[in-house]
Amino acid sequence: MKTSIHPVWYEDAKVSCACGNTFTVGAAKSEIKIDICSKCHPFFTGEMRFVDTMGRVERFQQKQEAAKITATQLADKKKKKKEREEQLRNPKSLREMLMGTK
Repeated sequence: MKTSIHPVWYEDAKVSCACGNTFTVGAAKSEIKIDICSKCHPFFTGEMRFVDTMGRVERFQQKQEAAKITATQLADKKKKKKEREEQLRNPKSLREMLMGTK
């Protein structure tokens, strides 16, 4: 095994959470800062809340809204296309075209 290629191991590395909780672990860094730990994570606390640090929930909701808008637009296009096809299948007679009915 080669020497001096392995990182320094800290037996008592301090981990600090955003909620204020601190504890020690063994790690390659002497101090670690985290956003969420077992004291504040919804799975361990039993709370019903979203843990969203990168805006994933908002992006998902925006995609859902965009999909609804797109679905309505597609439905309108299908309806118009169906009406056009119906008109092509049932052309007006000469009398209807001259009278302007139907």
